[in-house]
Amino acid sequence: MKDYYQILGVDRNATEDEIKKAYRRLALKYHPDRNPGDKGCEEKFKEINEAYACLNDPQKRANYDAFGSTEGLGPDFGFGDFATNFGDIFGDIFGDFFGTFTGKRRLRPQKGADLRYDLDIDLKEAVSGTEKIIEIPRWETCHICSGTGAKEGKIITCPTCRGSGHTRLQQGFFTISRTCTRCTGTGRIITEQCTGCKGEGKLRKKKSISIKVPPGVDTGVRLKISGEGEAGIYGGPYGDLYVVVNVLPHPFFKRKGNDLMCEIPISFIQAALGAEIEVPTIDGKAFIKIPPGTPSGRVFHLKGKGVPKLGGYGKGEQFVTVYIDVPKKLTPRQRELLEEFARISGEETSKGFMDKIKDIFGKEQAK
Repeated sequence: MKDYYQILGVDRNATEDEIKKAYRRLALKYHPDRNPGDKGCEEKFKEINEAYACLNDPQKRANYDAFGSTEGLGPDFGFGDFATNFGDIFGDIFGDFFGTFTGKRRLRPQKGADLRYDLDIDLKEAVSGTEKIIEIPRWETCHICSGTGAKEGKIITCPTCRGSGHTRLQQGFFTISRTCTRCTGTGRIITEQCTGCKGEGKLRKKKSISIKVPPGVDTGVRLKISGEGEAGIYGGPYGDLYVVVNVLPHPFFKRKGNDLMCEIPISFIQAALGAEIEVPTIDGKAFIKIPPGTPSGRVFHLKGKGVPKLGGYGKGEQFVTVYIDVPKKLTPRQRELLEEFARISGEETSKGFMDKIKDIFGKEQAK
């Protein structure tokens, strides 16, 4: 005579909860998957399942308590009955471990996919900020069926799995639960598709969206617009839209971080005598003073004429490099004046230069 209470290690007055916990602990310990090839564990596993099949059923437990054995429990009790209902027993106990082993797949709301849009802007727009209207193709929730995919919302319980989301297959000792192929585990079937979305629950559309580009953006900056991505499923929210900025090259300015660089030509006369010249800036113009004797390649700074700091305060600088623009064509009078200038200054200049050369080489030869 088998003592089912002893097999499960519980008292005869044990509650259903206590019996279930005891079975759960022992089933995990002796499960064949955890003890491959161990015949002793396999027999023990069958034994504890037989005990639980009896004690978990109030009527069978009452008969067992009255008779003190499996006798008198009727012809329906035993391994035949146990094998048929094992899927129910095992799924009931280990449902939280095996998820959809039993029960239909939950139609949980899922957020839609995120989208990316590459936006080209010019340097002036990057410096001052701008607002752009863009058009993006995306999936939107069908307004006719509200995303259900069914005409007039007509959805029925799956006749194959009767709404459970799974079907069962008897394989010897075990009853295996599988996802229903007809309803894909949802337990529901659309009888007639929505005429608008053809059962998809979503429609492909183009949407115009206003994008605010803040001052100071640079190439590679991503702007997030929440809720403007793809439509969600099962009532889930829309995904997000990420706008990736690309600042186009400028024909005059070059950018380095928050600073702007440019080159300005000046004449030989301006470089020699000095002058005040007008310089273009990204948002207007400014003036710089060229001191007398300015060499080609000298750099001047214009504070606050660069790019604003993104999300911060202040601006970068503008660096102006001047170079002497040598005229390619001269009038006879210009040539005459320059030749006269050369005669006047050339001897002194040549003498000064040659004296420096002699000093350098004279010192080296003396070593």
